[in-house]
Amino acid sequence: MDLVHGNSSGHGNEALIDEPLKNELSALYRAEGRHYHSLAHIEAMLVLAGHYRASLHDPEAVEAAIWFHDAIYDSRAKDNEARSAALAEKKLAGRTDEQRLGRVTAMISATATHELPQFDDENAVRDAALFLDMDLAILGAPPDAFDAYEQAVRREYGWVEEPMWRAGRSAVLKGFLARPHIFHTEEFRHRFEAQARQNMARSIEALGA
Repeated sequence: MDLVHGNSSGHGNEALIDEPLKNELSALYRAEGRHYHSLAHIEAMLVLAGHYRASLHDPEAVEAAIWFHDAIYDSRAKDNEARSAALAEKKLAGRTDEQRLGRVTAMISATATHELPQFDDENAVRDAALFLDMDLAILGAPPDAFDAYEQAVRREYGWVEEPMWRAGRSAVLKGFLARPHIFHTEEFRHRFEAQARQNMARSIEALGA
């Protein structure tokens, strides 16, 4: 147990994510075929969450969203985010109140579009913004790391023929580039936005689509 932060948000003594649940989820992330959406991605997000912990209103809820957001991942499916959110709802039931659980599942579902969930609470919006930015931080990684990420995602979609892959991936990247901002928070824009735009523009050029 984290003795410094274990009960910092006043939501009772039981941790949202305990060791048995981490072990159960880790097994999912170690499944064959997960070249990017793996335990390493979760660990990278948890590191970022640690760096920005002081900015999070409910760090344990964000940690739960990180652990669950790619728990269900099938590159052929269109409902991974919804199924991951449903798994979180099932596994976290009884560990916290419904409103807080709803925030966790809404954050997970939001990774489908990377649009902010419609929360009434400004603190919840802020947490969701940081969570979504952590998920996309790889876009602003140094070129070598970004290229490795692109190759890993391509391997996850190994069943897609090359022309279809080039067109589809290019469309995704162009969609992000067309946004006024890739990242929701000032912190992440300052740290990652410029590099992310360079990386994606270079990738689109390489895809030739």
